[in-house]
Amino acid sequence: MYIGLAVCLVAGIAATFLGGVQHYVGAPMIGLFLGILISNLFPAGFVAMTKQGAGFSSKYLLKTGIILVGGTLSFSQIIGVGLYSLPLICFNICLSFAVAYFAGSAIQVPGKTRVLVGGGTAICGGTAIATLAPIIHAEEEMAYALTAIFLFDIFAAIMFPYAAAGIGLSPEQYGILGGLAISDTSSVTAAAGTFDMIMGPKAFTPSGLSGGDMAIVVKLTRTTMLVVVAIVVMLVSVARDSRLERAAGGTVTTSFGRNVAKAFPFFILGFLALAILNTVLDFSTIGGEEFNLGWVCKKGYKYFITVALVGIGYKIKFNGLFTKGGKPFILGGITWLALAISCLVYVLYIM
Repeated sequence: MYIGLAVCLVAGIAATFLGGVQHYVGAPMIGLFLGILISNLFPAGFVAMTKQGAGFSSKYLLKTGIILVGGTLSFSQIIGVGLYSLPLICFNICLSFAVAYFAGSAIQVPGKTRVLVGGGTAICGGTAIATLAPIIHAEEEMAYALTAIFLFDIFAAIMFPYAAAGIGLSPEQYGILGGLAISDTSSVTAAAGTFDMIMGPKAFTPSGLSGGDMAIVVKLTRTTMLVVVAIVVMLVSVARDSRLERAAGGTVTTSFGRNVAKAFPFFILGFLALAILNTVLDFSTIGGEEFNLGWVCKKGYKYFITVALVGIGYKIKFNGLFTKGGKPFILGGITWLALAISCLVYVLYIM
């Protein structure tokens, strides 16, 4: 197991470096691709020898990374702009899951993949998918869902700042659009910097926030909804499993409450606890000016999730990626487009 774990850790370092030299493809996605390459291009004996360690990474380091995400969030950050955007965030979450469900049904995408695509598009891309996958036991589907939203997220991060400036969106309007229609946090941050650079002095709102900063605050507000969505998905999954067992003529031997307790994603409580502690204590003030507890949580969560995705990549074969990944990719595009249109209509005609 230790050799496989070491391979994932080293690949995670390489992915982190590659993710740091540019700002549109995040380290976790690069880690997933490295895992796929190792699984498909390295000798079968090496893959078999390291597979157990990769499995450990994909299960335990993934949850560790998600817990550390909480240490990067502060509820005090979402007061004001974040609360203002909350109704639209809730609407878009419902829209994303609805589109993923019905469009996915129409093109025969498996149910677990639909959940992951809907959650990833609605909340925070790879982090949301990584959080929901263990809850619904969809480790293999995770890779297809990540790939499905990956290219559209990069497209949005590159296009939105220039399109927003081109059609004359105000900084406030871009803050809502960029914060809600781009999934991954690193992509939102990269696009925010591009928008502020294009707009120059015109990038600032009357409150003093730039349009890019406002997009980041809105994005953080979306991320806090991950706890709620994870619990709802868990409850729906448990209820569905019980219903299917009864429909098959089986006897449900445990109560709904016990099934919920068994399936409950307790790592989400760690995520929530760190978010509360960061709100109260402000991790950025604990330690040095640069290397503080907030920095540790930020770098740590990205690295652990990246290492975990290297392990998940081990489960994907090229033939499966091309045969099983096509429909999820189409679904990712449909869901992303619905979300983007919803946000654009809001900022142009309602806001």
